[in-house]
Amino acid sequence: MSHNPASVQVAQKPQHLKAIGIGGGVLAALVVALGLGIRFHQHHELVQWTDAQLIPSVRVVSAADPAKNHLITLPGHLQAWDSAPIHARVGGYLKAWYKDIGDKVKAGDVLAVIDTPELDQQLEQARAVLTKAQADANLANITSRRWQHLLGSDSVSKQEADEKVGEAAAAQATVLAAKADVDRLQALESFKKIVAPFDGVVTARRTDVGDLITANNESGPELFSVADTARMRLYVPVPEVDANAIKPGMTVTLSVPEQPGRTFKATLIGNSHAINQSSGSLLAQFVADNGDEGLKPGDYADVQLALPVDPHIVSVPSSALIFRDKGAQVAVLGPDSRAHLHDVHIAVDMGTTLQIDKGLSLDDRVIENPPDSLMDGDKVSVDTDTDQQLAANDTGKHGESAH
Repeated sequence: MSHNPASVQVAQKPQHLKAIGIGGGVLAALVVALGLGIRFHQHHELVQWTDAQLIPSVRVVSAADPAKNHLITLPGHLQAWDSAPIHARVGGYLKAWYKDIGDKVKAGDVLAVIDTPELDQQLEQARAVLTKAQADANLANITSRRWQHLLGSDSVSKQEADEKVGEAAAAQATVLAAKADVDRLQALESFKKIVAPFDGVVTARRTDVGDLITANNESGPELFSVADTARMRLYVPVPEVDANAIKPGMTVTLSVPEQPGRTFKATLIGNSHAINQSSGSLLAQFVADNGDEGLKPGDYADVQLALPVDPHIVSVPSSALIFRDKGAQVAVLGPDSRAHLHDVHIAVDMGTTLQIDKGLSLDDRVIENPPDSLMDGDKVSVDTDTDQQLAANDTGKHGESAH
């Protein structure tokens, strides 16, 4: 009876150890399975992330209707309606000047007077020559009449009488020549006074009292400049693509740097009817009223022209353009979230925007700044903020159309 408990205790110990071993094995298997699951999940996420990185993320913009922004700004320059550099027609010394820069003048107002001693002496000499010629002509006429009287009584020959008639005619011609010389010098005497050719303002005075004045010196500086600034001429080079939009009576708006925030109106009065080969532009001339003298001759102006727009033209950012061996292309986002390359024709390059007349429509969603590696049919992902903004813009367009 004393050995039975011992034998029972010995039989139970292996069963307990076996249970512990099985539990440990199961736990190890669970740990291994969990580790494999985590590794598989991480690998799956890595594959998804890698695949996502292969799909470029792009920003999309809507093709715009240029009719909503049909104004173009072009450079222009202003000139006075009339402008005249005034040079001297006679030589001498400046005796006095009466008008300075900024003075308003009327046509015929004296600007300055030139002292011309040499011209004065030439005029006196010419008058003396005229007086002598007139005296000679008078004597020749008397002699001719006497010889004609003597010819009637056969006291002289006809040859001698004809010679006296010829001498009288030559003397009269000498009188006419002398008188013409006097008239010429008297006309030059009138140029001693430098006068304003038209109503305007003196824009330059480049002489002073005592200056030596050289006659007809066109290569030298003018003595005065006078400009009529009541109206201004505006010259605008219009690109060739817009040349047909320049129509008689059209008006433009202009602004100048020294008048910030102020605009002026100008009306077309003509154009060159020819394209300048060096600039590829048509020169248009406008007239602007300048009653308050807000515009100055020589001003640079920013000119806004309202031009009719082709209904087939759409506007896209310049950054959307792709240049490859096939020419100009634009990437458009399709409904399948894939990029589709469209061959386009650029009607007008506005710098930051392009006006496209072939290859796009207003419904197209254009990819801005497309990757260099983007090919036709490539899958792309759209930036979320951009997509939401486009949806809001489309809703606003539809609301405006319904309204």
